[in-house]
Amino acid sequence: MPTFRELGVHPEICDALERKGITTPFAIQEMTLSIALMGTDLIGQARTGTGKTLAFGIPLIQRSVSPKDPDYAELPEGKPQALVVAPTRELALQVSGDLALASADRGLRVLTVYGGAGYEPQIDALKEGVDIVVGTPGRLIDLANRKVLDLSHVHALVLDEADEMLDLGFLPDIEKLVRLTPETRQTMLFSATMPGPIVALARTYMRHPMNIRAESSYENATVPATAQFVYQAHDLDKPEMIGRLLQAEDVDKVVVFARTKRQAQRVADDLADRGFNAAPLHGDMQQAARERVMQRFRDGKVQVLVATDVAARGIDVTGVSHVINYTTPDDEKTYVHRIGRTGRAGASGVAVTLVDWADIHKWKMINKALDLPFDEPAETYSSSEHFLRDMGIPKGTKGRIKQERPAESSAQRGEKPAHGGERGEQPARRRNRSRTRTRSRGGAVVAETASGPEAGDATPEGEKQPSRNRRRRRRSGSTGGSGAAGEGGSQVGAEA
Repeated sequence: MPTFRELGVHPEICDALERKGITTPFAIQEMTLSIALMGTDLIGQARTGTGKTLAFGIPLIQRSVSPKDPDYAELPEGKPQALVVAPTRELALQVSGDLALASADRGLRVLTVYGGAGYEPQIDALKEGVDIVVGTPGRLIDLANRKVLDLSHVHALVLDEADEMLDLGFLPDIEKLVRLTPETRQTMLFSATMPGPIVALARTYMRHPMNIRAESSYENATVPATAQFVYQAHDLDKPEMIGRLLQAEDVDKVVVFARTKRQAQRVADDLADRGFNAAPLHGDMQQAARERVMQRFRDGKVQVLVATDVAARGIDVTGVSHVINYTTPDDEKTYVHRIGRTGRAGASGVAVTLVDWADIHKWKMINKALDLPFDEPAETYSSSEHFLRDMGIPKGTKGRIKQERPAESSAQRGEKPAHGGERGEQPARRRNRSRTRTRSRGGAVVAETASGPEAGDATPEGEKQPSRNRRRRRRSGSTGGSGAAGEGGSQVGAEA
């Protein structure tokens, strides 16, 4: 297999990649580079997780003028040379990170723009000057309308995950952005699928594009390095199943897909309560909070990410060993995109789908569309032997690694704790019984004595009690100055 250097990649780009251990290209990269480096328009079709970012990123960086080049001074000052459009904030950030890594020695300035973040920092960066802009369609249009983003000098335009942008309703924005760029630009379009509107977009705005298909296309294809397991599971047992799975062999980072924002929050809270390092990712969270969660997940400080489909679009994190579908995906396309979060870039992964009884029909349609061998998922529980065996879960494993605190369970039962750290429950119960008996007999003053600081302790015969207690006993007609609180209560009852 040839190296990046052998494929004609600029030495400075190769040096930057080699520092991260990247020396040889994946299939989509090898097939794309020779064409893209010449400036030819191309359509790249490949499954998610196959290395598309560097397939368009390396040509985009290499064909941009570096500040080190003498021709850099002749460029319009600070105007972007290249534009990458991505469907989601998370994907835009991931693409920017890869471009920044590969262009580190070239000195190119990469800026990420997206909604949910403040305008001012992005506007200030554009005014100072950037070389490559990566952004989501909505924010790019906003900045262009504000006259702070000038795309009239862009030599290369990349549309990443074009089918996802179509699904999210961004097609009109994409067309507007394309019209803001020069007709002489190079256009690279990458998509897992090729629905009609994407084909029409390519025909309208691309000049004799080369079609590149790495391995097989999305249709009827999933990532071969991902082992898939499908179980018919009960909703109430799913948290226990996931809790046990998280303690299986070879578990690293895990992404759990939920159907709704509320479900994602609930599952994340449940896993955290069980002692696992889990965090939610959904649309109700502020953008800053979402970015913090993603960074902690990348850094390994969060092990389990519980996400909705929209929030998780574009997640590209190394080390995701397992993907769990908490609920059945809506269709085969969503299924492929979900499980594509693992088994990325040649690594192996595990995908587990938990099918509710009500979703069996939906799963059968997915199974048939993708030609999978799981038409009749086995009824499975957290204790099922085949589940423990499939996942490599040690016998005796429970779905909770943090036990409930005894104090919490006592409070839930409504018991009052004993007064004083060294006093047990028995004196507290004795004090309560004494107070209740005294009130029923009318000894109101004695009841006050029983609730005093010494009443809960059994007092040896002849030991002095506080003078306040003795005075109150004399007023109530009691002649006994000693004895336990329970005994004092009996005396008053007899005298009454």
